[in-house]
Parts: sequence; C-alpha cells; structure tokens
Amino acid sequence: MPPAPAPAPAAPAAPLKRPPAADRVYSHIKEAVLDRRFEGGTLLTEGELAEAVGVSRTPVREALLKLEVEGLIKLYPKKGALVLAVSAQEIADVVETRLLVEEFAVRKAVPASARLIARLEEVLEEQRRLAEDGDLAAVAVADRCFHAEIVRHAGNEILSKLYDQLRDRQLRMGVAVLEAHPDRIAKNITEHTEMLDAIRRGDADAAAQCVRRHVSRVKVLVRGEAR
Repeated sequence: MPPAPAPAPAAPAAPLKRPPAADRVYSHIKEAVLDRRFEGGTLLTEGELAEAVGVSRTPVREALLKLEVEGLIKLYPKKGALVLAVSAQEIADVVETRLLVEEFAVRKAVPASARLIARLEEVLEEQRRLAEDGDLAAVAVADRCFHAEIVRHAGNEILSKLYDQLRDRQLRMGVAVLEAHPDRIAKNITEHTEMLDAIRRGDADAAAQCVRRHVSRVKVLVRGEAR
C-alpha cells in the first residue's frame, strides 16, 4: 500500500495591513489630546507630526481637518494646529447633558438585571486595579465605562448613541480632574460603589441621587472651584 501523501504545507499567514496613514496620524493626535499629552494651547505643526508618525504631510493635513471638525483643534494656515482648551461652556453643556441622560437611564435600569450588576462589579474592580497602577488615562476610561454601561442597559438605543457622542469630551475632562485632584480617584470609586449598592437594592431614587451628586462634582472640579 503506497504511503499517504504528505500534507500540503500551511499557507503563510497574510501580513497584517497597517491602517491608512491619515488614520494613524488621527489616532496619534487624538489620543494625545484626550489624555492631555497635548494640552490646551499647544501648537502642533505638520512637520513635527509627520516626523513623529513617520508619514508625509498630506495624511497629516487630512487628520487635522477631521480633528478640527470634531472640535479638538483649530487650524491656522501656515502656522499649524492649536489644541483647544476645554471651555467653561463646554463643561456646563456636558454636565447638563450627562445629568439628563444618566438620571433617566439609571431609573430605567432599575430593577437591574444580573448581567448589569455583574458588569458594573467587573468595571469597578478594573477601576480599582488601574488606580493602583496609577494610569490616569486608563482610570478615566474605566470611569466613563461604568456610567456608559448603565446608560446602555436602560434599553434606549437612541439615548445610548447620544451618550456615546460625549465620549471624547468626558475622557478629556476626566483626565483633567484626576491630574488636578488625585484624591478624586478614591472618591470616584467610593461614589461608584454607592451607586452600585443602590442599583443592587433596586432603589431607583437613591441611585439617581448618587448620579446627580457624582456628576455635578465634575463641573466644579474641572473649573477648579472646589476639591
């Protein structure tokens, strides 16, 4: 009996495609703005950005135009791009919108499903771990995720999409608060724990009160009015 033919060699894995150059520049700048490596008032030049990412100036221009539309930078021809600072009006608008969405959402989410409670416990534990590591940007992401899970589980898809549009502004403000007030990390975790306890008990009124106290503090903290 002839020997079985040897199996054909496995085809080499296709190389991972790099994202387009403009997308790489966009991500590089946006991440730096959101975690405040590029603070408000920083002037970015096309040449410096092209060198940092390893691309030509054309994709840099594309990325900057997109970021200007999103309200993160202001372009000045022949000068560069100015990273816009968070304005007092933007802070007020974001807090007001968050209160409207989150108070409504937490009431709709109660009584909470076991899935929501488990997910909030998971995010809260992650937030504790990241706080121990001292990664402020990651802590801010986890903080925002905790609130987003409640909104998502309220069952209103339009409301959830509206809330997601605040993502970038929330993250930027969150990092600013934690840099200026490091003690807020522990306090945020405590307030999230109180919120989760109220949700777990099925007390919608108490949960909504926790949300209002917690979110309202963002306004005064970002503006430096109180610790």
